Amino acid sequence: MLKDNVKKVLDEIADGNNFGEKITLVAATKMQSAETINSAIDCGVTVVAENKVQEFREKTALLSPCRQHFIGHLQTNKVKYVVGKVELIHSVDSVNLASEINAYAEKRGVVQDILLEINVGGETSKSGFPFFDTENAVKEIADKFKNVRIKGLMAMMPISEDKEYLASLFDKMRALYDKLKNEGQPFTYLSMGMSEDYKTAIAHGSNMIRLGTALFGKRNYGGNN
Repeated sequence: MLKDNVKKVLDEIADGNNFGEKITLVAATKMQSAETINSAIDCGVTVVAENKVQEFREKTALLSPCRQHFIGHLQTNKVKYVVGKVELIHSVDSVNLASEINAYAEKRGVVQDILLEINVGGETSKSGFPFFDTENAVKEIADKFKNVRIKGLMAMMPISEDKEYLASLFDKMRALYDKLKNEGQPFTYLSMGMSEDYKTAIAHGSNMIRLGTALFGKRNYGGNN
């Protein structure tokens, strides 16, 4: 099943998006064993990402060679466990967190690539920069912190059956991404789209998708995982 799922998604994204960009598949490996993740890598997955720092720390050394990202909520007191150890942190949701990442990156003599998480749906239950404040946040972080590099934006969409509404949010994110990139920001990634909405995300400009269930099947939340 895993092999078929990976092949299906890789085939779907092989031609890139409508903007002529390559689409990066990020396997969201929350609650997956290192063995299962390595099987996914054997099937063609090149980027894997954890949601929780503890899981990242437990698995990272057990994985086959691959690019590793971090996609979950990151607390400032756990920044030290991922800075310089992952290629990209998707979930930078405050200037304070960017500052903490910058401080550890400076200590370690690295520049940490990050994405800013944008709360495009304005949901009180989700973290992230308010959409209207994104440009200010990008400029402040880019100007203040020399050991972080903003490589683009990340968004999680509201849960909604209204496909037109979701499409409009994806379009808003793409327009903002293009505006900031055209103004000189070193943007490469617009990380939008999960298992339930990645096809819509790609159709509306995403170039990086974060898939768990679509690759690994439904997670088992019982037992000792």
